[in-house]
Amino acid sequence: MSEETSAAKARNRTVTLTDNVTGKSLELPLLSGTTGPDVIDVRKLYQDTGYFTFDPGYTSTGSCESSITFIDGDKGVLLYRGYPIEALAENSDFMEVCYLLLYGDLPNSEQKRRFEHDIVYHTMLHEQMHKFIEGFRRDSHPMAVMVGMVGALSAFYHDSTDITNPRHRMIASYRIIAKMPTIAAWAYKYSIGQPFIFPRNDLRFAENFLHMMFATPCEPYRVSPILARAMDRILTLHADHEQNASTSTVRLAGSSGANPFACIAAGIASLWGPAHGGANEAVLKMLEEIGDRSRVPEYIKRAKDKDDSFRLMGFGHRVYHNYDPRARIMRQSCHEVLEELGMRDEPLLDMAMELERIALEDDYFVEKKLYPNVDFYSGIIFRAMGIPTSMFTVLFAVARCVGWVAQWNEMIEDPTQKIGRPRQLYTGVAERDFLPLAQRN
Repeated sequence: MSEETSAAKARNRTVTLTDNVTGKSLELPLLSGTTGPDVIDVRKLYQDTGYFTFDPGYTSTGSCESSITFIDGDKGVLLYRGYPIEALAENSDFMEVCYLLLYGDLPNSEQKRRFEHDIVYHTMLHEQMHKFIEGFRRDSHPMAVMVGMVGALSAFYHDSTDITNPRHRMIASYRIIAKMPTIAAWAYKYSIGQPFIFPRNDLRFAENFLHMMFATPCEPYRVSPILARAMDRILTLHADHEQNASTSTVRLAGSSGANPFACIAAGIASLWGPAHGGANEAVLKMLEEIGDRSRVPEYIKRAKDKDDSFRLMGFGHRVYHNYDPRARIMRQSCHEVLEELGMRDEPLLDMAMELERIALEDDYFVEKKLYPNVDFYSGIIFRAMGIPTSMFTVLFAVARCVGWVAQWNEMIEDPTQKIGRPRQLYTGVAERDFLPLAQRN
């Protein structure tokens, strides 16, 4: 949305602020989006008053205008370009969702065919990246490898780093989406000492990713359609999530004019934090701590005790104060995967299903709306597939890269965008005189 469009929507709608010290009043425009709460435009606040706002974590601050993703946490709504996430996860595939996030609408048959062809064309990595990845220690965390390799793409593909050139931006966007699964799979193979598996152009996106993860040169590997469908849904459900920490990091890095590969690497680094992308890993650690199905009631009791520091991971959500709309779909996929792999009786997963049953029936959890969220189910699915916990956030990054790319492109094309420069409330020492070294006690 342009500044002119915002101004038109804000005409004759203002909020009046009064300074109790000086008695002066200031009228600030009130802006309305397509849906969601109105926002107060404070861009001229400092210029007109000498004050600026204080909002740690930016929980009450809109940093940009966007037409990509909308969340209503109270109602449990997640929309990609206006489409409910449930409809997309049930009826589309990840490639359609990528096209939707990038271009604003779902593709027709020819558009989808061409888009998939162009993505497949970019799935291979530059051959010299073999040597680059071998420079990492064998026990490097896969996220460390991914941050390094994605950042290094600008050195191997410098022909698509001119952010002022729309074609360069498109090629870079396609390359990032296409190469992320290859980088992720190679990071995994490198960590376990297996040979790298090259992408196959005859496989669909999720199938190709699973093939690169689990195939070996020793024997043919058949990708289960149910597992491929579950992986495709996971990618779709995690493709974008509005202005979260990693997306905001991508935008902030991009606001300086940094190349797209550097911006996405910055987003991956932000995602690595356990408070952001590590939630599904925390679910598995919690299950391992509980240890046995017989101890589930004990930990449920601890979770209800406000004086106990124990918290059930994978239940409730910071944004969704209702049921996470992604969780319903992930729950279905979770049960399908466990059935396909014959793992319903596996102790850790059996314990997770008992936790799920209690959370959906227990009055305490229902009243507080502490329902299982998407991280609870995705962690179980990854565990069932044989994916180690160190790879969980890597898979999150593979999915989220399309959202980052779409948000980055939107930011570059926004004429009102400026380099990010947050202010601060300074609480340090006031100005003081300098003393020569000999005079200091």
